[in-house]
Amino acid sequence: ICIMEKQVLESSEERTFQYQDSLPSLPVPPLDESLSKYLDAVKPFLNQEEYQRTEDIVKKFENGIGKELHQKLLERAKTRRNWLEDWWLNAAYLDLRISTQIHCNMAGPGPYIEHCWPPKEGTQIERASVNIWHTLKYWELLRVEKVAIERSGNAVLDMNQFRMLFCTCRIPGVTRDSIGSYFKTETEGECPSHLIVLCRGRVFAFDVIHEGNMVTPPEISRQLTYIQKRCHSEPDGPGVPALTSSERTKWAELREYLIDLDPKNLTLLEKIQRSLFVVCLDDSSPHATPEDYTEVTRLALTGDPAVRWGDKSYNSIFFSNGTCSAFCD
Repeated sequence: ICIMEKQVLESSEERTFQYQDSLPSLPVPPLDESLSKYLDAVKPFLNQEEYQRTEDIVKKFENGIGKELHQKLLERAKTRRNWLEDWWLNAAYLDLRISTQIHCNMAGPGPYIEHCWPPKEGTQIERASVNIWHTLKYWELLRVEKVAIERSGNAVLDMNQFRMLFCTCRIPGVTRDSIGSYFKTETEGECPSHLIVLCRGRVFAFDVIHEGNMVTPPEISRQLTYIQKRCHSEPDGPGVPALTSSERTKWAELREYLIDLDPKNLTLLEKIQRSLFVVCLDDSSPHATPEDYTEVTRLALTGDPAVRWGDKSYNSIFFSNGTCSAFCD
């Protein structure tokens, strides 16, 4: 009976991604509604004469080629669940050729611990270990689909973006980048389980699963302490991660150059791409209080590029004084 009850309880629990296939397709908004929103959006920036001219152009578009283009969108939507996704992903993201580190990536403080753990030199490894462990526990929840489904009222929201948090990386291309996403739930199969650690221009990796169990904070601390001591006792590394902050075509060419130098470099680059996320041990000591995270945010976005892998979906940055931030693609 206990086994049957357990099975019933398990089967009745919602799984993180269980509604993905039943979500409604993205609708094409009515043309007049889109044009009205456009006029509302530009109105604050135009004087009366400019707005009148813009309104005339919009009306001409609505009564002319706009109808034909709108019909094409409706036809496209019949064969796709999301008629906009590919266009948006390519035009607004993957086709960008400028450096993404400042122009596209996101950064900010996190976790917000300064109210209970004020900045203090010498706490970098301790706080990093605890924070990494909690992040890994979230990865575990996602793997077994125990992360609660987000809703707007009673409407289920798309959870697919959660797949991009771990084991995901942007890969540079000469004319267009691509996205490598290697996350899998337990029912889908094996998932990468290693972390990448960046410290003083060097790149390290270690697995977070040992004999089937998640590593503990003390075990994470042992790994990070070894990395830190080694980097502080040897010359700085070559700083390959800084290449990810280059203009995209240049970075793609440099990546191919590295692979041509030695095929093993492709294996190493793919190991970084497939990793859960990147841990950045930064020597800076930004000022931070519960009321002011300005410097933490600035350094997260514009700090040492030799300890940021700009293409990874998630970089967890730990500064010398124990403050933390996130840097995301």
